[in-house]
Amino acid sequence: MGAAHSASEEVRELEGKTGFSSDQIEQLHRRFKQLSGDQPTIRKENFNNVPDLELNPIRSKIVRAFFDNRNLRKGSSGLADEINFEDFLTIMSYFRPIDTTMDEEQVQLCRKEKLRFLFHMYDSDSDGRITLEEYRNVVEELLSGNPHIEKESARSIADGAMMEAASVCVGQMVRAWGPCLHAPLSACGALPAIWQGIDIETKMHVRFLNMETIALCH
Repeated sequence: MGAAHSASEEVRELEGKTGFSSDQIEQLHRRFKQLSGDQPTIRKENFNNVPDLELNPIRSKIVRAFFDNRNLRKGSSGLADEINFEDFLTIMSYFRPIDTTMDEEQVQLCRKEKLRFLFHMYDSDSDGRITLEEYRNVVEELLSGNPHIEKESARSIADGAMMEAASVCVGQMVRAWGPCLHAPLSACGALPAIWQGIDIETKMHVRFLNMETIALCH
């Protein structure tokens, strides 16, 4: 009785922290156990057996994002060696679909959290800034997965994307987030302009399919 009550309290606490329902948390726990091999924590190598990631050109960045202390809300830099189930839920909450019951303020907050997660994937050295070179590298990596685009062509397109970013913000670096993580800052508005057309609510979400739970970021 006591153990059941404790488990119920823990689920309610996780619901409050992540916004997932108890059923969704149960599905995510099954997925966590599959990934971890029934162990209490997940390490980077546990993602080697995820088919959806195998051919993803930015696979290493996606896996790294799960262990990024900034995404785990445990610090402003560094990577965790392993994550537990609550950490896993924290990361998956960035992919939580927009709830129809959310008001406009909550929707905007959810959108900002998703954009922050993407920003951390670009900001590879965790310095709170995205250099044009970092931006170029991500575009080039994305294009590298297309068999119809040769390496030189991919590089040219990536250079073009970098120049477009530079035209939005003249300068060496783009600063997106200030000291207060809840207040998005941009010295020149470059990132909001670059990402304005992204339908982040539908491009970055988690889909619950019976026993299988899939995180999408495309």
